[in-house]
Amino acid sequence: MSADSTERDRLIRTLTKELREKNLALFVGAGFSMDSGFVSWSQLLAPIAEELKLDIKREEANLVTLAQYHYNAAGSNRGKLNQLLIEEFGKDAKLGENHRMVARLPIQTYWTTNYDKLIETALSESGKVPDVKYTKKQLVYTRPNRDAIVYKMHGDADHPSEAVLIKDDYEKYHVEMQPFLDALTGDLISKAFLFLGFSFTDPNLDYILSRVRVAYSKDQRQHNCILRKVRREKGEKKADYEYRQRKQELFVQDLLRFGIKAYLVAEYSELTDLLRAVEKQYRRDTVFISGAAHDYSPHGKDEASAFVYGLSRDIVKAGLKIVSGFGLGVGGSVIAGALDHIYMRGGTLAKEQLVLRPFPQEQSGQRPLKALWTDYRKDMISHAGIALFLFGNKLEGGKAVLSGGMREEYEIAKQQGLFLLPVGATGYIAKELWGEVNTRFDELNGAAHRDIKRHFAHLGDPKLSLEEIRNHIIAILNLLAK
Repeated sequence: MSADSTERDRLIRTLTKELREKNLALFVGAGFSMDSGFVSWSQLLAPIAEELKLDIKREEANLVTLAQYHYNAAGSNRGKLNQLLIEEFGKDAKLGENHRMVARLPIQTYWTTNYDKLIETALSESGKVPDVKYTKKQLVYTRPNRDAIVYKMHGDADHPSEAVLIKDDYEKYHVEMQPFLDALTGDLISKAFLFLGFSFTDPNLDYILSRVRVAYSKDQRQHNCILRKVRREKGEKKADYEYRQRKQELFVQDLLRFGIKAYLVAEYSELTDLLRAVEKQYRRDTVFISGAAHDYSPHGKDEASAFVYGLSRDIVKAGLKIVSGFGLGVGGSVIAGALDHIYMRGGTLAKEQLVLRPFPQEQSGQRPLKALWTDYRKDMISHAGIALFLFGNKLEGGKAVLSGGMREEYEIAKQQGLFLLPVGATGYIAKELWGEVNTRFDELNGAAHRDIKRHFAHLGDPKLSLEEIRNHIIAILNLLAK
């Protein structure tokens, strides 16, 4: 394993751990919105630089000052700057995959210097309630049933005259917007931040990071950021490129003073891959159980029910969560097993520990019931990272037939990238699915540890007892958790 892949795995493990502890906060800069069609700071101010007869490339390190120069030259009028904000950041933009992913994750605190509405839009579209703050007064109020707070510390495109844009605004920020600085300072102390699309040239953040560093010295919380490696521009001299490389190395080293560890990517597409890996790993603490059984052969009903009961109990015992659709002949045992472990330990059922979603049985509205079930399945499965398939038959015409619903759930789980665990030894559709996954294991489940493949092979062995099968399943789940 290369040093880069080792560092990547470290970052994925770190972020997943913070997510599971509901301790990860996100700080988003302008670079995170560019894939959605929004401009960078330098692109925004390019017309301003041209008007001032300055070279925007030479002024990239002094953009705040550049905006101030224009304000001064316009006789203390920022009308044109405000109009630029409205035109460039007030427009509707298509959400990118990165925004959708960070909105799906259980992040409760978002900070941004951006003026656009991509974060709050992504949260709303994922079914969450965002509480957006961009003025001091908004800090006083709490939006009912909020799922996340979005702090827009430099303002919102719909209110450009109040946005932080010129040097005057930055110089007065610690006086006029002190509550925002206090809130961010508190979050930097108590939460683990991931910085995305951020250049760390913002004077306000630099001021806060310095205060936290001085106050907490070597006891600072560890944060992470993802930066793109310096690339050699077309026509750039080798010496100039190597100079910029050295500057980035020193910059990355300096970030460690503030407790920020940088991970460098060659292309922004790697950021998408990394976020996808984090989401996938995070979701692996939730198991979707797909099961339906009228006929339990070659096992008896009591034996099969005891198997599902014990499996559900052991899944919760392993610290994992369960999502299930209350399948025929299976759902009751899933509930009993999970609750038995929780209550026997004197605990209470947590909100996400056991999620049961009985299927609607009557059509309401214009949508056909079958289409409603498909959407229902997609929503259920989207909460999990592992899909477990048991039995898979139903009564039709007086006999047990294969369950089409389980086949559909398998296809959805495969499309969503879940780790597929059909238990072939339980027969019917589960047997068919086990055969498919076993012959295409690496293609469907990725390159897994050889012990996982060894345990998976046993799941299709009808000669094993259901207790032995259960032990192999739990062994796989424990290995995946690592």
